[in-house]
Amino acid sequence: MLSVYSIGNATEPDNARPPEGYVPNSEVAIRIALAVWEPIYGHEQIASESPYIAKLKYGIWHVSGSLPEGWVGGVAEIEIDKETGKIIRVSHGE
Repeated sequence: MLSVYSIGNATEPDNARPPEGYVPNSEVAIRIALAVWEPIYGHEQIASESPYIAKLKYGIWHVSGSLPEGWVGGVAEIEIDKETGKIIRVSHGE
């Protein structure tokens, strides 16, 4: 896309922001979470924490892994801003 700027009358480049935000649903939130977690914690570790849970609260997606029933330990967690897609927090419990 070409943006045109003129001296004294600069215009901002187009920004195609969807009306429902960059992270409109839990499926997208989980895909973003996986893309962030895997380079940090490794594919095998993150795959072992499936299924993933995504909940929207006050405009922030809270995504976490899960453990089989009866297992003890922590899981990967991430918080993602629904509107901007900004990663707010990434962690992994122990």
